[in-house]
This record gives sequence, C-alpha cells and structure tokens, in this order.
Amino acid sequence: MQKINPCLWFNYQAEEAVHFYLSIFKNSKIVNTSYYPEKKATANKTVMSITFELDGNTFIAFNGGPHFTFSPAVSFYVNCYSQKEVDELWERLSDGGKKGECGRLEDKFGVTWQIAPIELIEKLNDPDPQKAYRTMKSILRMGKIEIDRL
Repeated sequence: MQKINPCLWFNYQAEEAVHFYLSIFKNSKIVNTSYYPEKKATANKTVMSITFELDGNTFIAFNGGPHFTFSPAVSFYVNCYSQKEVDELWERLSDGGKKGECGRLEDKFGVTWQIAPIELIEKLNDPDPQKAYRTMKSILRMGKIEIDRL
C-alpha cells in the first residue's frame, strides 16, 4: 500500500475524470468506489470517491462539489521513456484542456500535468553547470518537450 496518496477534489466529475485517466495510462484500474448515502446524493451524483491506480500509482478522486478547484501550483510529473510516449500523453491529456509551456498542460478537468522525457532530469542535473543551464533555457522555449531539442 502506498503511504501517501493524492486525493483529487472534483465538482462531481470524479467518474468521468477517472475513466479519462484510465483510458490514457497503461496498467491502470479502479480499486474501490464508495457512494454517498441516499440522503446526501444530489442530482444522480451518488459516487462519493473512487480509489484508482494509474500505472501502479494510487490516487483518490472525490466528488466534493464546487468548493475547491485545482491550481497549477500542484502538478503530476510523468516520466516518459521515449518521444513517442511524450507525444501521446501530451496530446491525450491536453484534449479538451490547455497546452502550456515547459512540458506543462492542464487537462479538461483542470488538473496540471508535466510530461517530460527521463533525459530532461539527466540533462538538468549534468555536472557541468553550463550544460544544465542550456537545457533549462531550451525547455523555456518549448511547449511540449522534444528530446532532440534538449
């Protein structure tokens, strides 16, 4: 069991969001669904929370209503092992959302993701500070990260 699990607060879109994420990430599944008691259910929105896994990482989606919204101050960083994976996740997660800069995007539910090749971290941590700086400058000019431009 994962000790720390992100809990995503949705305005009654938890089911839609979970199914969207499950369609994108391999090795993903719903672990558990809990429901509001009938007295608390509103407008056929009876699902209270869904525990789910995305590629082995556990998340909780909570239907809490309009009280809170997502912020780009918190994002999910996705390590990609090829440009093909970067391209696919970038397009699929941003569908209906907003493409940003430096590998960041906001999905159609307002959740922010950072889609990056594993080479990015290696290059940003290069022992030569000039090489690391050049990498940082290059990603500042990109939307989707492109490995061959690092």
